[in-house]
Amino acid sequence: MKWLLKASSLLIVLSLLLFTDNSAVAREYRYHFPSRNEKLIKAKTVVGAVQTHEIKPEETLLDVARNYGLGFNELQILYPHMDPWIPEIGRNITIPTMWVLPRTKHRGIVVNIPELRLYHFFPKTGVVKTYPIGIGDLTTETPLGTFKVAQRAVDPEWKVPPDRRERYGGVKIMPPGADNPLGQYWIGLSNRKYGIHGTNNPWSIGRSVSGGCIRLYPEHISQFFDEVLIGTNVEIIYEPVKFGFRNREIFIEVHPDLYEKIEDLQDYTTKLMVKLGIRNFVSMEKIRRALVKQDGVPVLVGSMAKDRDNQKR
Repeated sequence: MKWLLKASSLLIVLSLLLFTDNSAVAREYRYHFPSRNEKLIKAKTVVGAVQTHEIKPEETLLDVARNYGLGFNELQILYPHMDPWIPEIGRNITIPTMWVLPRTKHRGIVVNIPELRLYHFFPKTGVVKTYPIGIGDLTTETPLGTFKVAQRAVDPEWKVPPDRRERYGGVKIMPPGADNPLGQYWIGLSNRKYGIHGTNNPWSIGRSVSGGCIRLYPEHISQFFDEVLIGTNVEIIYEPVKFGFRNREIFIEVHPDLYEKIEDLQDYTTKLMVKLGIRNFVSMEKIRRALVKQDGVPVLVGSMAKDRDNQKR
């Protein structure tokens, strides 16, 4: 068992050394949520822009995702038939670095489970940062709700749950180091059992494989840790469908219903459009296509045009 842990540690160190940073530092994006008295045309809740990338020799799809600050899921869903370990050299692929911001009450930290992504809002400066994450699997779902940051720790110990001890050679407490799944930083939530932390397995980002906690890339958690204060609100939400606004244009972003919580996605979307008051401004055909694809890429579906003749029904 010891030699296996040492081998895994060596692979992790090598992956970190070989990692070529293209987006280790999360970018800041300006946003604007309209107040109750403002119209949606004032909103700016779509950030970033789609890019393209040419696959290089010896580059895996996981490398590309990490280099652009994406989780593996964000590329896998676009290229389900592409070999993630040996993608076609020279092929140009879409890099979906564009996001519709989720709705938020507190504008602190927002985790949206279906898209496996975390948003950190800074309302005083009007900017947001976003990070890809790993989440709980179907048997240990990441809990939904509103919490607060209750604890911050560097080089944390991990109290190994009884049902996972056999996997780690019977160890009850994992000391800090390369074998510790929590990585170098721990941000504990007010429900105590769960937290946001790093990982010793970077390729788990963009996957639902954890015991319920939220994982970030090592290069992201070190930045995020310094930004987070005790008492910060953390909203863990479930929004497979999001509508966003930018320059009067309306976008939809659709993700798979990972935890199967939505009974009827079409009905869910229709109710959301009615609530936002945009039903008469969008193309229902484009909405339907987005609901079928569920690829997580924001799609232009309408416009809040001044001229009602330009409204898309």
